[in-house]
Amino acid sequence: MQLVNDLVARVPGYQDLYAAHVFNEDAVLPHVFFWDVTQETVRSYLGADAEAPDWRSTLEFLEEQSARGIGEIDGVVVTSFLEYLPFPGRPGHDIVKELGPVMAAKFARVRPAG
Repeated sequence: MQLVNDLVARVPGYQDLYAAHVFNEDAVLPHVFFWDVTQETVRSYLGADAEAPDWRSTLEFLEEQSARGIGEIDGVVVTSFLEYLPFPGRPGHDIVKELGPVMAAKFARVRPAG
């Protein structure tokens, strides 16, 4: 999927994750890959992993992609990124305050309680 390739090109910190997915699955499964992207993004946001790809770059990229209004992209971003962000009261939940307007609106629709 082009979304995965574009993310890896834009945020090179995901190259190792990409390589691991290709090695383990003989391909990259976008939804599985983006579940891992969510985990890496939250770790970066929390400062829990200095090696994690920059969370700001990831959110900026995903905001740009979400604004395109392409169903296939939205399906991956909403289902396998936004829905897996930490719930209220969990470490890293405040990252939802950092979402751009397009992703924030989509997040509010799929998780109205946060």
